[in-house]
Amino acid sequence: MSELGEAIDYYHSLLSDEVASQSQGQLTQQLHRRQLFFGERLLCTVLRPRFLTVRQYQLLQQAVQEVMPAFARAHQAALADPTFRLQFRLNDWEEELLQVEPRFSAPSPTARMDTFYSDEGHGGEARSGLNFAEYNAETPAAVAYNDSLSEVFLALPVMGAFQRRYEVRPLPGKQHVLHALLDSYQQWGGRQQPRIAILDWREVPTYSEFMLFQEYFISQGYECVIADPRQLEYRDGQLLVDGITPVHLIYKRVLLSELVTREGLDNPAIRAVREGAVCMVNPFRCKLLHKKSSFAVLSDERNASLFSLAERGAIERYIPWTRNVEERRTFINDQPIDLLPYISSHKNDFVLKPNDEYGGTGIVLGWESEQSRWDESLQEALHEAYIVQQRVSIPREAYPSLVEGSLQIYDRLMDTNPYIWYGEYVSGCLTRLSTAVLLNVTAGGGSAVPTFVIEKRS
Repeated sequence: MSELGEAIDYYHSLLSDEVASQSQGQLTQQLHRRQLFFGERLLCTVLRPRFLTVRQYQLLQQAVQEVMPAFARAHQAALADPTFRLQFRLNDWEEELLQVEPRFSAPSPTARMDTFYSDEGHGGEARSGLNFAEYNAETPAAVAYNDSLSEVFLALPVMGAFQRRYEVRPLPGKQHVLHALLDSYQQWGGRQQPRIAILDWREVPTYSEFMLFQEYFISQGYECVIADPRQLEYRDGQLLVDGITPVHLIYKRVLLSELVTREGLDNPAIRAVREGAVCMVNPFRCKLLHKKSSFAVLSDERNASLFSLAERGAIERYIPWTRNVEERRTFINDQPIDLLPYISSHKNDFVLKPNDEYGGTGIVLGWESEQSRWDESLQEALHEAYIVQQRVSIPREAYPSLVEGSLQIYDRLMDTNPYIWYGEYVSGCLTRLSTAVLLNVTAGGGSAVPTFVIEKRS
């Protein structure tokens, strides 16, 4: 049995009826007390955290470190060459905002790579191993949720028994967010102690996470307000909340596409950033890599000469075959193909994704679609901004839960989403579980669990 399998089995063996009941009671109480909800749903529905061995976590860190230079090179090329930039399929307003100089170096000081990390495939022609599926370079969520869930799980009765045999290391992230905000602000030219505004709509289901960040920022000596874009006013060179509170640094959690759609391109937040009155993290230029077509840019043989030999090797290892949906000739497995006919006739091997959506919106899984519906989706994707991506293996792992007082352990689908700082290194990891193929809490159902690095005590 593997090192990880042995640890999981041992943890499950500790869940006697009494321990499981005590642990579940404490977990539910703490989730409510700390308001760990996604909308009205509790964030966590299982009794075990995600475990990674030291070797697994180091592999995850190394893989990200190997592939991020390719993303950086694509970003630099796109900024320098408008023709090359067409591959990212930006909207006109995104092109306009791309010209705004952020005045700090990293296009995405905070980011998250959503991956599937498995040892074996699960049917079809799915790739197995470590596959990067999406790069959340705009608004990576759940860092504060993860930290709070880690604190909750570490105190559960079952974890107390488990830690007698295993060293358990949490992967906190709130401090990384604060460092990224302050470092960007200082590079931007900020010299005073900044007042931070966490910016998003008041009705979003992640509002409780903003409260956790606000509490943390204040505990570290920084004034912080949670602001809805509709509360902002830009007057006399100051960005004001409710007309009275000036802010200097925006922790942007609102999606730019929603901000522009709902409030227009001339809204107070965008005007203040454009005129250099406030610093915003992540900046407008994060949109380039946030586009799912960034995976097509890295994967497409037409761009191979842009990357170094090491970068091409990393792309081959970790980036699934991806193309913008369009009528063209290309290659797959070194074989020439007509893209659309090939995708149509091999639907079980592919997924369609809109270029700039979240929460599973617009995703079409070929292997779960009737041929007629798949072909209709292909035609729709041809006239919208879509990518097609090779199917990858989605790993499963056993997780326990208490159902009507009875302990049940069954497999759940699982993703592995490391947090990336300044586009350079990994610290921390979000894990989501689901019984459905779309592993996304926003898409409905599912569970978030904290991720711990474990090592057996000698």
